[in-house]
Amino acid sequence: MLNRMNLRTVSALLVVVATFVAFATLPQVAPATDEKPKAQRKAVLIDDLTPGQRDLVNRFYHLFTSKTQGVMRSKWFGVLTWQHPFDLWITQEIMTEVRPDLVVEAGTFRGGSAIIWAMMLEHINPGGSVITIDINDRREERAKQMPISKRKVTFLLGSSTDPEIVAKVKARARGKKVMLILDSLHTRDHVLDELRAYWKLVPVGGYIIVQDSVIGGHPIAPGRGPGPWEAVEDFMKENNHFIIDKERERFLLTNNPNGFLKRVR
Repeated sequence: MLNRMNLRTVSALLVVVATFVAFATLPQVAPATDEKPKAQRKAVLIDDLTPGQRDLVNRFYHLFTSKTQGVMRSKWFGVLTWQHPFDLWITQEIMTEVRPDLVVEAGTFRGGSAIIWAMMLEHINPGGSVITIDINDRREERAKQMPISKRKVTFLLGSSTDPEIVAKVKARARGKKVMLILDSLHTRDHVLDELRAYWKLVPVGGYIIVQDSVIGGHPIAPGRGPGPWEAVEDFMKENNHFIIDKERERFLLTNNPNGFLKRVR
């Protein structure tokens, strides 16, 4: 037992050392000039990494998701919330830039993420609101009773692709600037149906966030595909109104690779 523990400790230390070495050699960005503020420097993205660095990121992601289960235990104001903290930060940035009137979330689970979007809107666009959709009402009682939830969150029971649900969402979205977050059934067909059903609600400059495109081997859970990643691939082939905004993946670790879709036309 002691030998196994020592081996695990040494292995962990080697991973840490390798991480520092690899990231110390990340591609360097030219220093900012007086004409270009530091905030506008080009971010280092996953595609900028060497194969070895990219492999290290993927290995760490496997460790992060399969061993620590950190995201699966995360809570927001006491409510279980399965959201990657880096992706939450990016979503906050997008919401601040876009200032949506309505966030439509497919996939409610315990209700924590809907509360996060509502709290963000409280400061970004106080008149904004959230619609969250799920086939089952599994919200925690705390999520239902929070004052901000009562004020700003509407729960719709049903499938996000059910024509009745789609019609209800479209009626409530009429005349509003919509941001779409897809986090329900993570199969290619279902996510593609969601994209087809709702994309027209998003204005030029707005975003669809397709969550958990990391599964199906991108780089984790290879046995769970085809999933959101493949849905985005198919959607982008048939729809030229969106681009994949890779800048939103600048933290390198994301649950949503290729999942930040910006409408450009």
